[in-house]
Amino acid sequence: MSTDTRAAICQLIEQTNQSIIGQAHVTQSMMIALLSGGHILLEGLPGTAKTRAAKILAEQLNMAFSRVQFTPDLLPSDVTGTQIYHQEQSKLTFQPGPIFSSMVLADEINRAPAKVQAALLEAMAEGTVTVAGETMSLPEPFLVIATQNPVEQEGTYPLPEAQMDRFMMKVNVDYPDRDSEMLIIDLVRQEELVVMDEEEDKGMDTGTLQQEQNELLAAAFEGGVEHVAAGKEAVKRIHTSQPIKQYIVDLVMATRFPHLYPDSNLEQWIDVGVSPRASIALDKCSRAHAWLAGRDYVTPDDVRTVVVSVLGHRITPSFDALSNSVSAEQIVDELLLNVPLS
Repeated sequence: MSTDTRAAICQLIEQTNQSIIGQAHVTQSMMIALLSGGHILLEGLPGTAKTRAAKILAEQLNMAFSRVQFTPDLLPSDVTGTQIYHQEQSKLTFQPGPIFSSMVLADEINRAPAKVQAALLEAMAEGTVTVAGETMSLPEPFLVIATQNPVEQEGTYPLPEAQMDRFMMKVNVDYPDRDSEMLIIDLVRQEELVVMDEEEDKGMDTGTLQQEQNELLAAAFEGGVEHVAAGKEAVKRIHTSQPIKQYIVDLVMATRFPHLYPDSNLEQWIDVGVSPRASIALDKCSRAHAWLAGRDYVTPDDVRTVVVSVLGHRITPSFDALSNSVSAEQIVDELLLNVPLS
């Protein structure tokens, strides 16, 4: 039985890794924490598939999953739950919070004040939640996956050492390498096409209510909604060649490793590069631009046209760039000047 169980779990990890490119150590660490009865803290920059990894693992395990976006105005009751008064019954009843799930993603845990952090960490340590003198047990198994950004510290409440110690593991999540970045673009494209094919097989006009809503919207916008929906499907079919995808990845990687371009100003101007979300967005926007131009394939000019809008707000400029009033457009232009098309 033990051998069969281990084989099943190892197979599950492999299946999860097929949807999480370049982060196999994250999937394995989450499973180790789950098997050990502990909790895990993932530290990494935005866009490194932390949320995606947690969601897919929960789906593979068929576990109840909830996500809490931690913010400075969050209250402990927003996590643990609260009592609600029902006037008809003239009594208080407990409304469970998102903590009552088998897998809880505490996104950007260091953005919430100490009271919220304490409420979450108490639930992690005790496996129970106490409200108005009533103690309720949390599900079993129970795993908290907390995330935090190691770079951005504005408006955050860093976890004290004693609270950090509550996490069984802390795992650093880095940006994927060049090959993994290419695979991420292909994976997202494949998932889009699979969803589109499934919708075509089911027939999108089978739902009476949805059909009526679409007809009303189409009448209101004179067919605009239908055209947009058809356009979105057409954009997913636009072809992106291997050299173009490589060009997209090279532009993204240049923001992360600007020192590889010593003859440019990139190293002086860029503090933190862009995430894999930028690769995906640049691929999608380039395809949409190509479709609007009447082509069924992407050209380098499509990429160059949208690259400022896609990468400009994602690049964290250095102090030198800010002090010299270097704009996002100038940084991206420097990228285009120094990153060749393979």
